[in-house]
Order: sequence, then C-alpha cells, then structure tokens
Amino acid sequence: MLDLVDTHAHLDDGSFDDDRGAMFERSAGAGVRRWIVPAIDRGNWEKIELLSVSRPGVFPAYGLHPLFIAQHKDAHLDELPDWLEGHGAIAVGEIGLDFYVEGLDLARQRELFVRQLHIAKEHDLPVIVHARRAFEETIHTLRRIGGLRGVIHSFSGSEEQARQLFELGFHIGIGGPVTYDRANRIRRVVKDMPLQWLLLETDAPDQPCLHHRGERNEPAYMLDVLRTVAELRNEPEADIAAATTANAVGLFRL
Repeated sequence: MLDLVDTHAHLDDGSFDDDRGAMFERSAGAGVRRWIVPAIDRGNWEKIELLSVSRPGVFPAYGLHPLFIAQHKDAHLDELPDWLEGHGAIAVGEIGLDFYVEGLDLARQRELFVRQLHIAKEHDLPVIVHARRAFEETIHTLRRIGGLRGVIHSFSGSEEQARQLFELGFHIGIGGPVTYDRANRIRRVVKDMPLQWLLLETDAPDQPCLHHRGERNEPAYMLDVLRTVAELRNEPEADIAAATTANAVGLFRL
C-alpha cells in the first residue's frame, strides 16, 4: 500500500470548507496520508494551526508569501520567530520571490525573503520556496546566506538550475504541471535528476493534473503525478513513492 506525503497543499483554503473531511478521506484512500500545509500571510496562521492539531498527519509551515506582499507588515515578520517556536512548525514557508506578476514591490520581496531565510537558519528549519521567473536570484541568495535546506516548490527551472540547487542541498517539488505533454523542460529534469532530491506535491487547490484540468485540485490527485514521474524515469511507482516519502520525512523531520 502506498504511503505518500503531499509536501505542498493549501488545505486551509476556503474551497475545501464544504468537504474538507471527505477530501482527507479521499486522500488517505489514495495512499496520501500526510500533508504539509504552508501559510501565505499572517491571516491564515491560526487556521493552519487549528487544522494541524485537529487532523493527524497535517504538518504546518508558517511564512509570508511574495504574491501577498502588500498585506505583510514588519510586525508580522517580527512575530514569526515566536510563532514558529510555539506552534509546531516543521518549516518556514511559503516564502520566496515572484518576478512574474507585475506591480509587486521587488525590493520589499527581497527584504522579506532574506529575513525569513535568516529566521529559518536560526531555528534550524527547512524553507519552502516559491520562485517564479526568479530562479537565478533565488539560487544566488540561498548560496550567499548558506547553511540552509529546503525545497523549491512547483519547480519550473532548467536542468542546470536544478543541479545548482542539488549542490546547495535543496530538493525540488514536482506537481500537476509535469503531467502535461507540453511541459518538456520539467519532464527532462524529472527524467534524469537524482531521485534523492525529488519531492511530490499538489499545490492544492491550484495546479491540477492533466486528467483533472479545470477542477479544484486535491491531494488524492497526486497519484497522477506519481504515475507520470514513474513513467518518465521508467521506474516502478512503488520505488518512486518510497523514495519521495523518505525524502520528505528526512527533510522535514516528520
């Protein structure tokens, strides 16, 4: 029987409010029995904590997401260290850089990203990093600070960028996009990368797999990701499942 970890799922999202219990049951029935739920801003820290204490297998991460830069205050950043210590955090996240969406304050993004990386380092926690159109700067920043570990979630970079991340001790998270035939670059990365650096995720409720295109994504659909990765690598699904679960357990100390 499969034992999978969805390493990135926003299960506190309001789209799950009407069927969250059933969603968890479907997930467990598919063999996805542990879930890492990252925060996006100060406003959902309490909801994630409540979810983690009310449902076995839910692990919380807390941080300030770059897409919501206008909502983040210095007071939220100042509060983060104590919140990490007192609320069962297994990672700092979701944090990072987004150079794709226009109108975001790049200087403020950089400031918050660097400060949260230092907080993670001080607390010996891994980081869950969002990087969109920002891989080179993300890699440079991680290298400059040093002593960090974590995952670049929903990785969409090149094989060379993936290699540099592996050298820094970073995993890459792979989800629904890999199931699309047109995703040639990420498929090449997944096909040839060292398995020890691979994590599986859904990014639910976003980024559904090909067979669920247009639907709300959920952890049970991560089986499509597993099958695609196994096919690309020409390896048994059970081997991919065992390795990626071991990677998640090791990185996040589950």
